[in-house]
Amino acid sequence: MIVISDTSPISNLFVIGRLDLLREIYQQIIVPQAVYDELMKLKSFGYDIQEIDKLGWIIIRKPVNAQQVLLLRINLDAGESEAIVLSQEINAGLLLIDERAGAKKAKEMGLKTIGLLGVLVKAKELGLIDSLKSMLEDLQEEAGFWLSSKLKKEILEVVGE
Repeated sequence: MIVISDTSPISNLFVIGRLDLLREIYQQIIVPQAVYDELMKLKSFGYDIQEIDKLGWIIIRKPVNAQQVLLLRINLDAGESEAIVLSQEINAGLLLIDERAGAKKAKEMGLKTIGLLGVLVKAKELGLIDSLKSMLEDLQEEAGFWLSSKLKKEILEVVGE
């Protein structure tokens, strides 16, 4: 299955040192150029992002339909817009995207999406993480990932924590 990712799932997992989960679950991730550029901004926060460059399982591809990207840019950021267009162009089986507006637009365009929380639930189900609760706490404390207490409770109930 071809999997495209927006910035948030990769950057948040990178910050907490668990980028390996994406490789374990999906083997290969394709990111558009705009997402790669957004990931490189982690340098300004003091992160050594050279690791991302060395990962052979994260592939960078540029979408062809620049006009469609520009249309989406009216309401979405560059990474989301390119990820959606690229997903359509290469018939991706899954788009990893967290931002509500981007995920909604992707679904309207017939794309299958999953957010970082869905990825983590899958990782827990596959036995790749022991405690989803501690991972969510790491995301909130280290990466500044916003998560309502209600949603956190619901997610933990899903996995029996």
